[in-house]
Amino acid sequence: MSVIINTVNTKKDFKLFARFANKLYKGNRYYVPSMPFDDLNTFDKDKNGAFEFSEAEFYLAYKDGKLAGRVAAIVNHKANEAWGVKQVRFGWIDFIDDIEVSEALLNAVIAFGKARGMSQIVGPLGFTDFDPEGMLVEGFDRLSTMALIYNHPYYPEHLKKLGYYKETGWVEYRITIPEQLPERHIKLAALVKERYNLKVLKKTKAQIRKEKYGHKLFQLINETYCVLYGYSLLSPKQIDQYVDVYLSLVDMKMLTFIEDQKGDLIAAGITIPSLSEALQKCNGEILPFGWWHLLKAMFWKKPETLDLLLIGVRPDYQNKGVNSLLFVDLFQNYRKMGFKYAETNANLETNAKVQAMWDPFEKELHKRRWVFGKDI
Repeated sequence: MSVIINTVNTKKDFKLFARFANKLYKGNRYYVPSMPFDDLNTFDKDKNGAFEFSEAEFYLAYKDGKLAGRVAAIVNHKANEAWGVKQVRFGWIDFIDDIEVSEALLNAVIAFGKARGMSQIVGPLGFTDFDPEGMLVEGFDRLSTMALIYNHPYYPEHLKKLGYYKETGWVEYRITIPEQLPERHIKLAALVKERYNLKVLKKTKAQIRKEKYGHKLFQLINETYCVLYGYSLLSPKQIDQYVDVYLSLVDMKMLTFIEDQKGDLIAAGITIPSLSEALQKCNGEILPFGWWHLLKAMFWKKPETLDLLLIGVRPDYQNKGVNSLLFVDLFQNYRKMGFKYAETNANLETNAKVQAMWDPFEKELHKRRWVFGKDI
């Protein structure tokens, strides 16, 4: 029986779309469930600020009368203009091990892109860098993180058979948190702080809201990340969204700000306890009792691993040792809080500056992921 592709339009179908991967991977020891309510907000044109400059359609694949896959087709006009490309993105792609299904899903994305004048398909990518991106190609036997994609080993094999090539790649590291930071790092941090007259700050959630510090933070992220593959600058509406999301997750002891002598934010580190095991326990569902597992992991019985979500240093302060200030402040707290390991976010293979940040620590490169591409 041929594969049937349906466009998602109804609330019922959006719920099927949001929950498909959690059902496909249920019981998998390495997959970390997404939170369907969060995904549904991302897919909502009224709630997601990325729709100010993006178009999207969502598709479900059926074979033999059974749900067999999903994919989102996205054209981010702001990113295309910034990077001088005509790309349609495929994101939130999941499918059973049947190449007819994966091909039909990707063909739906290609048709969406061609209708809008696109000449290349790339993915997995979301609307922005803050959505899940990159298909896992190594590290299938490692626990995933909340922010990144897990997929079966057959996913990239399907893409290769269908003529897709590697567009770009990321690496991820597992960092062992030292019992005590080496004295040379502490001395370097003190030297950098004095040389550039910098201040290391902690903020309460109330201060962040009152001082609009969340907007300063994400403007810094815009400045820091704008040179990275496919990045599109966050709009004020998107920044409002992300401030709300991150403030709900962050233990403020795990967030550090650095200001210069004028009071301008020049660096920040946002980290959280790993929520991977908590999300597995509740399969991504907050109700009726999933919230308990998440709160416990965030604030009470913390896991041994934390996630290094965002580390940003303003471009004019990069290569000056400012990251040492962040790490001295954060890593001294981590051991006190009982953490043993830290998971980096995905680092571009070509971004030597970011990867060099982990050189002072015992580390293991344990995952790789690719964005695939194809001319259409």
